[in-house]
Amino acid sequence: MSATIAQARVDDIFAAIEEHPGVFISLRDQAAVAADYEWSIAQAGPLAGVILAVKDNVDVAGLATTAACPGYSYLPEADAPVVAALRTAGAVVLGKTNLDQFATGLVGTRSPYGAVPDSRRPDRISGGSSSGSAVAVALGLADIAIGTDTAGSGRIPAALQGVIGIKPTVGLLSTEGVVPACADYDTVTIFARTLEDADAAMSAMVDAPGPVAFDVSTCFAAPAAPAIAVPAELPELDADWRNAFERAVAAAEAAGMTVRRIDLGPFIEAARLLYDDALVAQRYDAVGDFLDAAVSDQTAGIDPTVGGIIGAANRFSAVGLLRARRRLTELRDQAMRIWGDADALLVPTAPLHPTIAQVAADPVGVNSRMGTYTNFCNLFDLCGVAVPAGTVDEADGTAAEFGITFLGKRRADAVVLDLARRFVDPELTGPTWVESAATHTELAVFGAHMRGGPLEHELAGRGARWTREVTTAPSYRLVALDTVPPKPGLIRDPERGRAIVGQTWTLSPAALGEFLAALPEPMMLGKVELSDGQWVVGFGCAADAAGAGVPLDRDRW
Repeated sequence: MSATIAQARVDDIFAAIEEHPGVFISLRDQAAVAADYEWSIAQAGPLAGVILAVKDNVDVAGLATTAACPGYSYLPEADAPVVAALRTAGAVVLGKTNLDQFATGLVGTRSPYGAVPDSRRPDRISGGSSSGSAVAVALGLADIAIGTDTAGSGRIPAALQGVIGIKPTVGLLSTEGVVPACADYDTVTIFARTLEDADAAMSAMVDAPGPVAFDVSTCFAAPAAPAIAVPAELPELDADWRNAFERAVAAAEAAGMTVRRIDLGPFIEAARLLYDDALVAQRYDAVGDFLDAAVSDQTAGIDPTVGGIIGAANRFSAVGLLRARRRLTELRDQAMRIWGDADALLVPTAPLHPTIAQVAADPVGVNSRMGTYTNFCNLFDLCGVAVPAGTVDEADGTAAEFGITFLGKRRADAVVLDLARRFVDPELTGPTWVESAATHTELAVFGAHMRGGPLEHELAGRGARWTREVTTAPSYRLVALDTVPPKPGLIRDPERGRAIVGQTWTLSPAALGEFLAALPEPMMLGKVELSDGQWVVGFGCAADAAGAGVPLDRDRW
């Protein structure tokens, strides 16, 4: 790409930013962004030419971190690890985006830098706290944007802006260089206009790991016929928003998902703990001392609603916090029993899309309603993918963006991403960001375990993801074994062999071990040579079993 083309794109972005004041708090030098953009294209990394916006509670070297509070501002010397990982992959940092101050809010209006309006209807809120990040992506000012999520900040604005929001399991990504909100429940998130872009960004950010890692039993996909739980009741949604959710549920069923209606009572009760009980004390622990010192400083820019919430959070005792955590454990246990063995929970992301005026009239009440289906998620250690799901026609003649979130249990990140893919675009079947972070094996199969075969469930049911069609080197042959159901045996025979057509699945070490332990004789696992010279783990058959099978004069089962 020529310098002229790079400069032209950056010029267009900066011109568009001027038309949307309040989205960014600070920007990098325009010439420096253009130079980085040209360099990124030349390097051809996985995120080459991707423009990145960063929520202003996440450090970017050389740009002040304010957390939307001028008096809190400091100048970091280094990028937060997640920012550094995206830059290494080729992403070009544009600037720092506006937010609800100290990431305390779901509305996008609690900032001395101004409320961030909705990208389509300027009288409506953008959603928060990652307001500027979501709007920057929705307007095309950035291709991807970093957000954070404690109570829904990486999902609510995604829903209201009609973009993708990925909220990983808490602890998978580093939060170093991130201003804490509630440190035990904070996570970095990503916004993008497509699932592919969001997934690519997450794949890069796994190079900035947090204290939690995927384990040896990680699932890489949902089952072929997944079961999803959905709320039996939909509090806070009016009739039109309920209808929008039911349309989304019907679309999920059409995509092959089985729906189970469940009581969301314990989930909703837990959601209230984050602000209405002692768990909110973590917000005071994060920035309370600063707020106390700055309360008389008129230039500090403290938002009165945020100051009131955090300032009052020191009223709780250690005993109160212990009781709140014990109650949270009780509610989590109840909720998980209700959830049962469903592969995911599907919820509306936001229950309404209020106006800026409505929030101004009742800032705490409206904000509380916004978190109905998000506040409990990090408390219960859930992961989620928020996706657009149509629109809602409202009384004023305008249409609101409607979004849903697929929620999964701890470390089920690939499962919810797989379900989101099936909902949004069933053609998206490639590897996901989880495979960049979790140990896995590619297993070659040549018969009943192929996709659509009678034993596919033995792999799909263990969280394996169908990967690709393959062909062996011309050194193998098949025999039909006397088993139920019938299976072929793959035998290496360089003298009489041919190329055999098969498929591969990606699965965890634990799943592979379980699978191997259940493998009947004379089947075995070993190394299989593919036509491209690669060797992969694959099905084989003991050589002395060849005589027990019926030779097959063909290259596929």
